[in-house]
Amino acid sequence: MDRETDNIIEINIEEEMKKSYLDYAMSVIASRALPDVRDGLKPVHRRILYAMNELGMTPDKQYRKSARVVGDVLGKYHPHSDTSVYDAMVRLAQDFNTRYLLVDGHGNFGSIDGDSAAAMRYTEVKMTKLTMEMLRDINKDTIDYRPNFDETLKEPIVLPSRFPNLLVNGSSGIAVGMATNIPPHNLKEVIDGIVMLIDEPETDIEDLMKVIKGPDFPTGAMIMGKEGIKSAFRTGRGKIALRAVTEFEETNKGRMRIIVTELPYQVNKANLIEKIAEYVRDKKLEGISDLRDESDREGMRIVIELKRDANPNVVLNNLYKQTQLHTTFGVIMLALVNGEPKVLNLKQVLKHYIDYQKEVIIRRTQFDLNKAEERAHIVEGLKIALDNIDEVINIIRSSKDDSVAKERLMSSFGLSDRQSQAILDMRLKRLTGLEREKLEEEYEALIKEINRLREILANERLIYQIIKDELLEIKEKYGDRRRTRIMPSADEIDIEDMIEEEDVVITLTHFGYIKRMPEDTYKTQRRGGKGIIALTTREEDFVEDLFITSTHDTILFFTNKGKVFSLKAYEIPEGGRQAKGTAIINLLNLTGDEKVTAIIPIEKYDPESNLVLATKEGIIKKTKLNKFENIRKNGIIGISLKEDDELIAVRKTNGKRELIVVTLNGMAIRFDENDVREMGRGAMGVKAITLGKNDKVVAMDLVEEDKHLLVISEYGFGKRTSLDEYRVQNRGGRGLKTYNIKDKTGKIVSAKVVDENDEIMMISLGGTIIRLKAKDISIMGRSTQGVTLMKMKDDRVVAVAKYVEVTEE
Repeated sequence: MDRETDNIIEINIEEEMKKSYLDYAMSVIASRALPDVRDGLKPVHRRILYAMNELGMTPDKQYRKSARVVGDVLGKYHPHSDTSVYDAMVRLAQDFNTRYLLVDGHGNFGSIDGDSAAAMRYTEVKMTKLTMEMLRDINKDTIDYRPNFDETLKEPIVLPSRFPNLLVNGSSGIAVGMATNIPPHNLKEVIDGIVMLIDEPETDIEDLMKVIKGPDFPTGAMIMGKEGIKSAFRTGRGKIALRAVTEFEETNKGRMRIIVTELPYQVNKANLIEKIAEYVRDKKLEGISDLRDESDREGMRIVIELKRDANPNVVLNNLYKQTQLHTTFGVIMLALVNGEPKVLNLKQVLKHYIDYQKEVIIRRTQFDLNKAEERAHIVEGLKIALDNIDEVINIIRSSKDDSVAKERLMSSFGLSDRQSQAILDMRLKRLTGLEREKLEEEYEALIKEINRLREILANERLIYQIIKDELLEIKEKYGDRRRTRIMPSADEIDIEDMIEEEDVVITLTHFGYIKRMPEDTYKTQRRGGKGIIALTTREEDFVEDLFITSTHDTILFFTNKGKVFSLKAYEIPEGGRQAKGTAIINLLNLTGDEKVTAIIPIEKYDPESNLVLATKEGIIKKTKLNKFENIRKNGIIGISLKEDDELIAVRKTNGKRELIVVTLNGMAIRFDENDVREMGRGAMGVKAITLGKNDKVVAMDLVEEDKHLLVISEYGFGKRTSLDEYRVQNRGGRGLKTYNIKDKTGKIVSAKVVDENDEIMMISLGGTIIRLKAKDISIMGRSTQGVTLMKMKDDRVVAVAKYVEVTEE
């Protein structure tokens, strides 16, 4: 009904319900139930902290009644029930609910047994020291404000939040059609993650998880398994299994008891004990003779006495299975991003926080700059007045009133209105020599500060450095050790976690024997030495491949037939220096005359990286590295080959490299990687070099600036040649001469791109190995034959490996 005209307005009830419910839903989502990604607070928490700040309830002041805060929040910012405000404030003061307390409570604030807090007229509160970091710089124009509900005051849209509160304290809330449940995390770990992301913006979630181990709950307990954490961090959703911390204790009478010292997050202790007692009474839990709560202010202690014939492990497993000693925390990392609810992964949460802190630092710096410039402007005016003090005094004395004096000062000395006013307000004591010196010092300090602030605003790197420095300061002040332990679940124990990460040497022989040895098995020798025996081989066998990698790296095995297999380095059995090794057919599913011809260690499957594969017949192919990530036990096709061709070399590239291919008869061609178009795993490839008669490709490597091409012949000769001597050519040409082959040198065995810090390992047919420094090998032109690197007697070189020396530092 329109009251003014007495007209009846027709409204469709369905449309009106839709509209009204949508308005309600949006209000709950944006203004009540969900935290903001920037400060991690819901509106009620933000209003509580802001009101406490306005009341001056800082940590160094005395406690004040909770009712005073609740009244201010209700009357000024949050027109809802007093219970909702008080309950929200109580949670911020409960050490079993909030990981890092934002309210310092004095009085009865409830307990883990479910006891409610005393009435707000009895309890008292003030802010904690950490809360001051939430509000730091709030008066420096770092945030925006909006009108409160009756538009009589302003309230902050978001707090400066100088530490990442959303992850540190977590949040939970149920909106309309959506819910959020973000667990708390350790302050030190989260700050380390932010610093890592600032230093390396391309850091992925796997790397972040190395410093942010997982949630860290205020009640401690244990997280069982990492899969839930990984899922939550990668997708924003996951289920984390939580388990109480227990231990077995023997009584004086020889009986066993189970002691519970930490409970899963948000488990009510009194209800848990009541439920256990109920299950014992109903015979759902066997073997328990007594149950009591011995908790005190020193810590939690629930004692579960067992019957004499009870098996403690069986009873404990039944308790985990049937009670809240084992619970699940469902993670939903939903927060408001620019007013919109979004499910975020770990990196996105951190990135939004960093972006917000960048904005806070810029706004704070601009505020400080404006203040400094305003003061410098006033000081400049005062300096002018002091330099012309007699004339200034005459003008003031002869003027009728302030306004006239101000006008005359402005016109006489070119001063601004503010400068003139400052001169009129100046006290006579400022005319002393000491005061003049102070003014000069202040002006110099202001100019330095203005230059510093302008430099910050002009340099993004400095802004990020300030964010890092201030966060690390907070970490040092308020960080503590992790409370929640992360334990592997029975089906998640990763053998890799049990293997120490260290560098190892892996060798593979012609007849397919492979072994792993510690890297320090070999000592560096001088050029021309006789070497040491690397392994005892069967008759006519010889070492064909040798390389150094980490025990945790994945090893891709490329066979002469173009197939690819995968093993972890630690899965290769360890053997002594003279041990034969393990037949590779016991580790890889090779067929017939198939043998491994190229091996490449992979630390991680970067989607931007490529694998370049070269064959004996001069064919080359480029494929994305991540195409080789999921390799079946029976292997996958890495490259399709013609009948007489074989795969001989594989290299990992970043898409911007140059390649050099070397042949048996001493030819070499250098060309750009982009001359080789990207192909699928099963493709055949394109021509790398046009081969002469009876020539084959023996090596392919990546060109690197200021490095040399090391070429080694079968009778132990070798040399280094500057890569500048090999001009870039089009793929598919005949190439340039790279070695002067003689009868005494033999044909080319291998070629490597090296620098002076590299070390070379040469392996002979007889199984002798020698390790040389690359800088000890002579630098010569392309068409030379080189010098003796390894003395040969009825023997020949069959394999060469490159090793980059790692210094003690």
